[in-house]
Amino acid sequence: MQTLRASKCGLSTTQLPAYILDVIDALTKAGYEAYIVGGGVRDLMLGLNPKDFDAVTNATPSQVKEVFGRRCRIIGRRFELAHVYSGRELVEVATFRAPPKRAVTSAAGMILRDNNWGTIEQDFARRDFSINALYYQPRKGIVLDFCHAVDDIKSKTLRLLGDPIVRFEEDPVRMLRTLRFAAKLNFNIDPAILEIFTPEMTQLLRDVSPHRLYDESQKLFTMGHLNRVLPMLIDFGIWRQLFADIKPDITPFIELAAKNTDQRIAIGKTINPAFFYAVLLWKPFLERCDFYLSKGVIPAEARAQAGLDVLKRQATRTVIPRFAETFIREVWEMQTRLLNPKPQQIAALSNHARFRAGFDFLLLRERSGDAQTQEMGTWWDQYQTMSTDEKERVIAQYNRQRAKSRRKAAQEEHLEQQLNAAQTAEIEPLVNEPEPRSRRARKAKQQEDARAQVASTSSSNGSGIGADHPILKRKRVQRDLSQVIFGPTQ
Repeated sequence: MQTLRASKCGLSTTQLPAYILDVIDALTKAGYEAYIVGGGVRDLMLGLNPKDFDAVTNATPSQVKEVFGRRCRIIGRRFELAHVYSGRELVEVATFRAPPKRAVTSAAGMILRDNNWGTIEQDFARRDFSINALYYQPRKGIVLDFCHAVDDIKSKTLRLLGDPIVRFEEDPVRMLRTLRFAAKLNFNIDPAILEIFTPEMTQLLRDVSPHRLYDESQKLFTMGHLNRVLPMLIDFGIWRQLFADIKPDITPFIELAAKNTDQRIAIGKTINPAFFYAVLLWKPFLERCDFYLSKGVIPAEARAQAGLDVLKRQATRTVIPRFAETFIREVWEMQTRLLNPKPQQIAALSNHARFRAGFDFLLLRERSGDAQTQEMGTWWDQYQTMSTDEKERVIAQYNRQRAKSRRKAAQEEHLEQQLNAAQTAEIEPLVNEPEPRSRRARKAKQQEDARAQVASTSSSNGSGIGADHPILKRKRVQRDLSQVIFGPTQ
């Protein structure tokens, strides 16, 4: 272990928000050790803006709750943590942990329960990557480095602590974290890690909870480097472990959506992670819609059932929350409404709660080369920037164009019907005998045809039954059932 001056690492208290200093000071005042650890320290040293700060202490979660009272909430079973609220901010406070016992690990080596408290040296050995194992005490102005993590940050190398195989077996999610850190920080992955990225190793992700995999997938979507990490998911065999029916192919639509997501994050705009799931599952959704339409299901029901099927299938890998599922299905449904809107509903449609998400989705489809959009994405884009009078004029023009298209379609259908009729008229009938118009005449003709058929059959067989045989002339007799005694019913 080496103790470094914080100033030598480019760290100072002026870079830290007040809420993390408040947590560190409260724990220190109560007589406990407290450090800032993890990605917050790493990002500060790299000159990045950390999204949050985590703390670590020798106080147990119950002792942390005693310090902060109602501001603290203990969460987790497998991995017990304390969440401390400081205003609107949340600080995750972990306790120094010792190596897990064999009794609480699965047959594959995955840690099932990890609530063994230990020392700071033991806690360091449990951390996954060296760059996340720096302990920063802001009030003392020191940084504790147990594994030359500062050198790894300078050389931009992503290195696991301990045996990579054992560390991945303990927690398979570390494979996702490896790709996420490599893409986010633009670090080189240690060759010792690259050697064990095999299909057998990635299969361990199937043992991870689908809820946790969903949380990790959200981190991939929202880190700001989605377009860089997607090819890595395919190359390292992670794609098929995260997505059920999505082919490992980055289509122009997916690539454009990933770039758009990264751009929005870069300029500080908000994003909905479920939006990218809607993009990924769009093609399976269309394929399922076609399946139901081929069975004769009406379009509205086909879309509804297809959405349920696709999301249910995806839940076998990552369980999408109910509110996110609703958002995804509404975005898909908006595509139909935006492609063929009724003129009297255009104004109300532009004020719909899901209009913006549906419009962005449609515009991405159009710009990625989807011909089915019919340039309606551009039309809606221009519509939003118009004045009230211009909107009314554009809606009227759209209505005239829509009516013209309907008339053209009707004319084409009429011409097709006339062509079919002409072709039918050219076919000469096989029998020129007119069909009897009355029901009695048709019945007599059918009886005559039947007798003639029977006669021809019997003559060919030599049975001797002719057209005048009594069996062919018998009539059905109405029987009197009043004297019949029926047996008991079953």
